[in-house]
Amino acid sequence: MAGQTLYDKLFESHLVRTNEDGSSLIYIDRQVLHEVTSPQAFEGLRIAGRKPWRIDANIATPDHNVPTTERSGGVDEIIDPVSKIQVKTLDENCDEFGILEFKMNDHRQGIVHVMAPEQGAILPGSTAVCGDSHTATLGALGALAHGVGTSEVEHVLATQCLITKQMRNMLVRVDGELGLGVTPKDVVLHVIGVIGTAGGTGYAIEFGGDVFRAMSMEGRMTVCNMAIEAGARVGLVAVDQITIDYFEGRPFSPKGEHWDAAVAEWRDLVSDADAEFDAVVEINAADIEPQVTWGTSPEMVVGVSGQVPNPEAEKEQVKIDGINRALTYMGLQADQKITDIQLDRVFIGSCTNSRIEDLRDAAKVVEGRKVAENIIQALVVPGSGLVKAQAEKEGLDKIFVAAGLEWREPGCSMCLAMNPDKLGNGEHCASTSNRNFEGRQGFGGRTHLVSPAMAAAAAVTGHFIDVRELIK
Repeated sequence: MAGQTLYDKLFESHLVRTNEDGSSLIYIDRQVLHEVTSPQAFEGLRIAGRKPWRIDANIATPDHNVPTTERSGGVDEIIDPVSKIQVKTLDENCDEFGILEFKMNDHRQGIVHVMAPEQGAILPGSTAVCGDSHTATLGALGALAHGVGTSEVEHVLATQCLITKQMRNMLVRVDGELGLGVTPKDVVLHVIGVIGTAGGTGYAIEFGGDVFRAMSMEGRMTVCNMAIEAGARVGLVAVDQITIDYFEGRPFSPKGEHWDAAVAEWRDLVSDADAEFDAVVEINAADIEPQVTWGTSPEMVVGVSGQVPNPEAEKEQVKIDGINRALTYMGLQADQKITDIQLDRVFIGSCTNSRIEDLRDAAKVVEGRKVAENIIQALVVPGSGLVKAQAEKEGLDKIFVAAGLEWREPGCSMCLAMNPDKLGNGEHCASTSNRNFEGRQGFGGRTHLVSPAMAAAAAVTGHFIDVRELIK
């Protein structure tokens, strides 16, 4: 009998039953809730006269709509009426149903995909869902995690189970050693550039090889976060000592003899040596340089030493039309050098790049420098209250403020324009977030996805520059 992949091990260990139509019912160990996709789910429970099946299997925090400026006045002082209602409704629902919530002014509040791992709320070998596509982030923990829709949020609340279909397996292996200034964000952007935004459709992607084995947990979360941008619903990294060390002592982690028993189980959370993948993508680490997206899809990406593509070089009309539309929206010229793209704003944050490691990378670049005159605003938004406290303990906030960047409260911020942090029409932004779709960061906003170090370099120069020139 052939060995199993990590994904198949996780899926089958949570399988309740397989249905005649090929769908499966799997058990969900943890659901993470936020204010945007949970209100209708809770209302559905009320209408049906149901209660959550396992209250303590759920954990919540507001993130999408919370203001990142001073907010000591609490929910009642949120200016946007829709945001205020959503945050208030989450508070009321969690209070009514007895669900643990880290409310807006709790020091543990943060972006769901930052808060849950740092609490140890999603453990290796578990299944987790959240009404947010970037729940794929949590696969870095050796867990089977993905986003669900609002009706599924309600279903999991009521039954602690989910109807789904087993996916195929893809291995993305990156071997070798990354060069100076090349970060996990650059790796995953390069992967998406290679396989495209539909390359992972129908697959669970496991990231393997030298590069991911050497990566910190924070770097692995950045990579798995963007598996969804490669078309996959799930991204995974196998458990190793780095994983185990990350979980030791966290609030929700097992303690004492339970810890020892858990670690013994977790060590098997790897794909077997003879496991067969349905697709394998192999990439040489030496081929990856700092990346910048130029268009309106994460696959529209090139190295910083490159240039905007020319549609005339393409043969397929679909590609020609796609490039032309993106160039028009982004206000760029074919063959324009990436380093010639002038910027208006910089955003360092989001569930992709708002952890302490990301902030350290950015601070190293801006230290002793000043934000360029043409940059209207440069935001640094930590992913949680705990990240913020750690950064302030290390003095990173002072480095940012001295350089002219704004130091904010935790939240999703400018990632998706659901709060006051937005791009203006036609403005170019160097962003550490995960999506560069039309209007994603504000109507008419032009988003370029980069690493925290590259965003920091852009902030102090006013345009894209190879960060390696600043950190030699």
